Amino acid sequence: MASNQIAVGSSLSIDPTQMQALIDTLRGSGYRTVGPRIADGSIVYADLASTDQLPIGYVDRQDGGLYRLEKSEGAGYFDYVVGPHSLKNFLFPPRETLLESIRTNGTWQMAPPEIDPTPLAVIGVRSCDLHALSVQDKVFLGGPYVDPGYKARREKLFLVAVNCRRASATCFCHSMNTGPAVNQAFDLALTEVDGRFVVEIGSPAGAEVMAKIESAPAPEPLVERAKGISAELKERMNERDEVPYSQQQGVRQRHMDTSNIHDLLLSNLEHPRWADVAERCLACGNCTLVCPTCFCASVEEVSDLTGDNVRRERAWDSCFNAEHSYMNTGTVRKTIASRYRQWLTHKLATWIDQYGTSGCVGCGRCITWCPVAIDLTEEVAAIRGDQP
Repeated sequence: MASNQIAVGSSLSIDPTQMQALIDTLRGSGYRTVGPRIADGSIVYADLASTDQLPIGYVDRQDGGLYRLEKSEGAGYFDYVVGPHSLKNFLFPPRETLLESIRTNGTWQMAPPEIDPTPLAVIGVRSCDLHALSVQDKVFLGGPYVDPGYKARREKLFLVAVNCRRASATCFCHSMNTGPAVNQAFDLALTEVDGRFVVEIGSPAGAEVMAKIESAPAPEPLVERAKGISAELKERMNERDEVPYSQQQGVRQRHMDTSNIHDLLLSNLEHPRWADVAERCLACGNCTLVCPTCFCASVEEVSDLTGDNVRRERAWDSCFNAEHSYMNTGTVRKTIASRYRQWLTHKLATWIDQYGTSGCVGCGRCITWCPVAIDLTEEVAAIRGDQP
């Protein structure tokens, strides 16, 4: 099927065996192709060459401070949800050289490093992470100062999104209006239904890729069933919000009441809950590392042993580190309580002042990967006064 015959917004149907053709087409088009793979007991993004490397048939069990992978009969290609990695790992890498300085014959020559020209294709991106991407776009591309490395990588990014068929106990995308259905910023969107994949075309680049893969127009009943999967999941997530915590069975199901959350948090800066959560918080920074929108970083000069080669490197940092608020008079936020308050109020309140949107997309990673299971939805509820 020629790409000019595939309209953006149309839907195609492919057999699951064509997933390998999708990978091969992306790799053959020059993309470095990454996707979900199992490593160290979790699902991460890593280089992908074969569907044999996908965690087909696995689901994840997540809760506060808990992540377990399990084989599940009847599970499909993408029935796990999000792991510790997100698009941030690739667009805003954990460590990046910003400037290289070389001293030759007593003279310093300084130049920005070359940016890897290889385009990136990511398979398996969820709706919450697409919304996180739009948030990071505002941080690194909005305003008068544009990050050149982020911009170069972002322009060459190809996104194969996946509509979720299940949610973990830590998911609350429905509360943040960021999922579970994919609705923005993708090239292709996959929904597994009735033993096939419905592929929605989201861009001309997506149409061009699908033109090289054996497919057929998706019949309308199949498209409607595909749309119904995420719609039904969202309905179930909304319904569980109505069940009192005391009556819930098994693990807690999360949601967040975001009504007036900006003023709620900023008018409760001395609430006793900040001290309560500080008693448990380790200030380890795990929540900020796995968060798909956090962008705090530090910059340092790294020299070789001769002193003739110096790199200016940016590395992920965290507002939970005492040094992060260091100024000429010393550390501003000396207590864990003040650092947790800074993180939560920025994420859910002052981020809105800066960027016109919340800094939280409801992915639940900060809950899952917190060693002591601190739950921001619980903290907000406690400050609101409606904790069960």
